[in-house]
Amino acid sequence: MPESNVRRRTVLATGAAGPAFAGTALGAGASYADRPDHTLFQHGVASGDPKPRRVVLWTRVTPTTQATPGSGKGPQVTVTWQVAKDATLGKVVREGTFVTSASRDHTVKVDATRLEPETWYYYRFLVGKHSSPVGRTRTAPARGATPANLRFGVVSCANLQAGWFAAYRHLAARDDLHAVLHLGDYLYEYGGEGSYAMGRENKRIRAHVPDREMVSLADYRQRHAQYKSDPDLRALHAKAPFIVTWDDHEVTNDQWRDGAENHQPDEGDYLVRRARAHRAYDEWMPVRLDDTARLGDGTRLFRRLRFGKLAELSMLDLRTYRDEQVHTKAPSPVPALEAEVSNPDRTILGAAQLAWLKDSLLPGRPQWKIVGNPVMVAPVSFAQLPTELVDPVNDVTGILPRDGAPYNVDQWDGYTDDRREIFTHIRDHGMRDVVFLTGDIHSAWACDLPFDLATYPLGQSAGVEFVSTSVTSNNLKDITGAPARTASLAVEATIMANNRHIKYLNFDDHGYSVFDLTPARAQMDYYVISDRADARATASWTASWATMSGTNKVHAVDQPVEGR
Repeated sequence: MPESNVRRRTVLATGAAGPAFAGTALGAGASYADRPDHTLFQHGVASGDPKPRRVVLWTRVTPTTQATPGSGKGPQVTVTWQVAKDATLGKVVREGTFVTSASRDHTVKVDATRLEPETWYYYRFLVGKHSSPVGRTRTAPARGATPANLRFGVVSCANLQAGWFAAYRHLAARDDLHAVLHLGDYLYEYGGEGSYAMGRENKRIRAHVPDREMVSLADYRQRHAQYKSDPDLRALHAKAPFIVTWDDHEVTNDQWRDGAENHQPDEGDYLVRRARAHRAYDEWMPVRLDDTARLGDGTRLFRRLRFGKLAELSMLDLRTYRDEQVHTKAPSPVPALEAEVSNPDRTILGAAQLAWLKDSLLPGRPQWKIVGNPVMVAPVSFAQLPTELVDPVNDVTGILPRDGAPYNVDQWDGYTDDRREIFTHIRDHGMRDVVFLTGDIHSAWACDLPFDLATYPLGQSAGVEFVSTSVTSNNLKDITGAPARTASLAVEATIMANNRHIKYLNFDDHGYSVFDLTPARAQMDYYVISDRADARATASWTASWATMSGTNKVHAVDQPVEGR
């Protein structure tokens, strides 16, 4: 390192700033607020998409008091980023500069490269005398490595209006997570009095900013900024890298390829709205779109991340390419016999992503094939008939979907031909150790994935699915107003009686999960928070389910991983 760089880092560590550094840090013509209460890094730091020798680093700069998110105001800023192996950043191993401006909402997203595999790093950002909080991140194991385990926090469905993010706080308090998987609905589009919030009365624990449904680019930017102003989410982002995918609410409810349930004609062109949402997501999330950290080079979110020989994680996008959801003849949860869900011309993945996922599920890949799955893949249905009877019945009536009567056609149950093609591919290639990790439905599940639902458990399973509950979004007890573990018990029992592959179901609790992977088994530990309306809510372990390598079936475990 040149002597000037060493001297600069020494000055920064003491909190002072010499004239030479100030001159290199400020963009030309920039004028920063010098008020003592002005903080440049108001939205924390984050990292994501770890690879063996690189990781994405993120922050947002507020260079003046007028340069608020979505404002389009503020000067160009030159930001320095640094990576070190120690928390004090006394020995910087990688650094660089990044120029940001209002054109990208003053966000900073860089790919820190030439790092060592399977290594903890610390990082920060600097503008003049101002330093961001220090974040911690970790690179993935080398391609040929055989790690003893991987451990991920698993979360989804965090509606800020519906409660506090205590689940994030409890995950941030752990020191054993290699990464956090966020499986969708990182934020919600709703806003305004009476919009989707907590319980049947839609009580707003916190009001969204802006206080209206987000439609414009400025709206999406402001909403991302509000979520990253939450101290619990900021703490978790600073503690471990995130691996994310989107579901529907990052744009708007029940979106599909050309529209959405929550998009009306007076809100403009849907594809324009989606493009705005995707741009804000690209700006504000530590994620690679089209496999790069660059802004605006594409919107392809489905991607693979490899963790040595132990696991490969395939993150899906189940909104951008899907056909419109089937309009059922009766409202959920009443089952609706709807043959259209099995139409082979309808897709949830799209042709390119379907081929890509099949390629992820082939021999020669790492041992565990993990699929980050925004909506539930396991069939949940009623009135099953054996497979060999479905076609004869449909010859007469044309009313039966091949996997029975689904209760939620927004899931893979509404696109059963894609699911059948994936499961058949798994069977034809003799694949084992396939695990779907899922969010979306505000409840916790552990399931086998039967090739033939009607005859299961006599038949075989394509893999297993673990579903993590919501951070705050309403579940069954919240919607019915019934006390926890009362009315929901009958619903859970009915679903499991009609679906023998479903081994665990909890419709009542909010929280998070921890997924631990070893060569011998994959285990999901389920944690619940005491009260989403309480910012200081406690958390407790409630259940654990696992699958042994080679079995493709789940079983109950009597304690979480860290209890061993």
